[in-house]
Order: sequence, then structure tokens, then C-alpha cells
Amino acid sequence: QVQLVESGGGLVQPGGSLRLSCATSGFTFTSYAMNWYRQAPGKERELVAGITSAGVSRNYADSVKGRFTISRDNAKNTVYLQMNSLKPEDTAVYYCNARRVGIYGHAVDYWGKGTLVTVSS
Repeated sequence: QVQLVESGGGLVQPGGSLRLSCATSGFTFTSYAMNWYRQAPGKERELVAGITSAGVSRNYADSVKGRFTISRDNAKNTVYLQMNSLKPEDTAVYYCNARRVGIYGHAVDYWGKGTLVTVSS
């Protein structure tokens, strides 16, 4: 059974930091790129950060570049999102995503249930 379980969300003041974790099981973690998405109230889900299966390449949304860092531990089947200098506009539910694109272009996606991050004074 595939499981992606996010943790580490909570309430933090502007300028603060949080580290999100996503522990996974039930699939071959090293074959999947891992992504963090977020969805704020009334907005569409957006890609925040992604990391390739081997951890060689990372990409970030412009809004979080220089503040957020994605990493993965393939020995622990876990992906992380270190969030620094948090702003109120970072408030959202953060979702962990595992994605594998097959040789014919079809994608397999797994999702966690999300963890709420609230940035407020």
C-alpha cells in the first residue's frame, strides 16, 4: 500500500522557519521524482519545489527561491522541505507528491494528505 505522510506543519511567525518531512512507503522511492505542492484557501494547487529521483537536480517556484530548500534521503524514503524567512503568503496546505513518468509519457502520481502551514503574528 502506497503511503506518503507529511509532518512538520504548524503555526509560525513571519520570518520564522519550518521543516516539512514526507515519509513514504509502498513504492520504489528511488525511481520517483519528489515534489512539494501547496494550496492556499481559494487558490489552485501550485508546485513549490521538486527534486529528481537521484537528487541531482532541483527546481523551485520563483516565489520561494532562496528561502526554501528541498532535499531527499533515499535511505529513509523521505523528502524534506526546509522553509526559511516565511511570509504570510506562504500560508497553505503543503502536499507531498511522488511522480514517475514512464517511457511512453504516462505519469504515475502519488499524493499525501497534506500538512497545514500557517504564517501569522
